[in-house]
Amino acid sequence: MEENDVIRALAALAHGLRLRVFRMLVVAGPVGLTPGAIAEQLDIPNATLSFHLKELMHAGLITQERDGRSLIYRAAYAQMNGLLGYLTENCCQGQACLEPGADSCQC
Repeated sequence: MEENDVIRALAALAHGLRLRVFRMLVVAGPVGLTPGAIAEQLDIPNATLSFHLKELMHAGLITQERDGRSLIYRAAYAQMNGLLGYLTENCCQGQACLEPGADSCQC
């Protein structure tokens, strides 16, 4: 992952509402969510949500697919994993540090 992509993704996630939307889409999994379902769960206007979805898409963190008359948004797991990989790439000076079953580095 390129540094500019990382900066764009982190900037998109640095807003509370966008972070909540992204986490909501991660939880939804491959089924994804419609903008109406997201707006209803977060109790925000559609116009506000539309702006934030556009920012997350620009950062490559979510995808959009048309399903008939509906739009379905999903987390872009490859981009998310790329971001996490970039952030932890030099953890423990490049040495394996995760013990099997551990949820964080053991450095």
